[in-house]
This record gives sequence, structure tokens and C-alpha cells, in this order.
Amino acid sequence: MPKLRYQDLSTFTMPAGFRGRSAVTVQLWWIVQTLLFSTSPQFMYAWRRWLLRLFGATIGEGVILRPTMRVQFPWKVSIGDYAWIGDDVVLYSLGPITIGEHAVISQKSYLCTGSHLATDRSFTIYAEPILIEPEAWIATDVYVGPGVTIGRGSVVGARSSVFKDLPAGKICVGSPAKVIRDRLPGDSLADQEGQIVQS
Repeated sequence: MPKLRYQDLSTFTMPAGFRGRSAVTVQLWWIVQTLLFSTSPQFMYAWRRWLLRLFGATIGEGVILRPTMRVQFPWKVSIGDYAWIGDDVVLYSLGPITIGEHAVISQKSYLCTGSHLATDRSFTIYAEPILIEPEAWIATDVYVGPGVTIGRGSVVGARSSVFKDLPAGKICVGSPAKVIRDRLPGDSLADQEGQIVQS
């Protein structure tokens, strides 16, 4: 008696237009990212902004992009003025990623807009947008899942995982991330137990 398959990857198909550009453009971006973006010296922020714009990203004024960050599909990414994107950040932009002005995505964080349906044997792929509102701070090594909005000025503490929307003006930690208190302008970002939200 054959075993029932939980998933049969031989039946997987990529939806038409899912990547948003031709296969040639996708491959060209990956080559450019590897050879020109990631090898550029740290101080060449304008160069990296230009490369992303060249491939359709919307990049605001004064945006800081570290050379080790990775972007899946730049044409699905929008980053507002003076936002910072840290080392080893991954913008897995199968769907749109919008990062507001003055927002910070700290090192090693992973913004993931896509996944697969676990209940579908064909392992159907889907994408949902991520919105990081202005002045939010995603601290180091945070996972943000598909369809999530993080409200204006909120902080997500180090190594948290975010699977649902978070409101504006809060400090949030944990896996799944939960609100622990309000964020007040100019406060120390220490939570009620005196622990510091790591960068």
C-alpha cells in the first residue's frame, strides 16, 4: 500500500508572474547583487541605493544600506527616507516590503513575505506584504512573517518572531512577539524588568 504523501513536490508549479519580472531580469539582479552590491565598500551607500533603484526599488533620501544585506526582488521593495538596513538583513520580497522613513532593520533580521501551504500536497507558494511603519525599530535577528504590519515607532526586541500585526508606539518581545509596554519618545528602551532591548 503506497504511503500517503504530505507533499508531492513533483506537482509544484510557480504561479504566472509571481516573481514580477522576467527570469532574465531575476538572474541579472542576483549577479549584480553578488558581484557589485555585496562587494562594495561600506561607505558606498549611494552606489547601493543606485543599484536597487536601477532594478525598480523605491529608495528614499539618505537610506543606509549595508553591503551584506540581501534583497530577493528589488522591484517589490520600498524604503523611506533615512531608514537603516543592517548587516546580513534579508528582505525576502516574494511580495511587497514597505519600510517607512526613519525605520531601522537591525543586523541579521529576516523579513519574509512568502511561504507555502502546508495543507496542499502541491506545496502551493503564496506571498503577502510586509509593512514596517515609520520610526519602527526591528532589533537584531528578528523574524517578521508574511502579511505583518509593525506600527509606527514600535520596537521589536532581539530574536523575536512576529507572526501578527503589532500596534504603534509599543515595545514588543518574544516568540511570538507580544507587547510589554508603551514606547515613550526619548525613553531608555528598558523593559519593566530592567532588561535592555538589544540592537
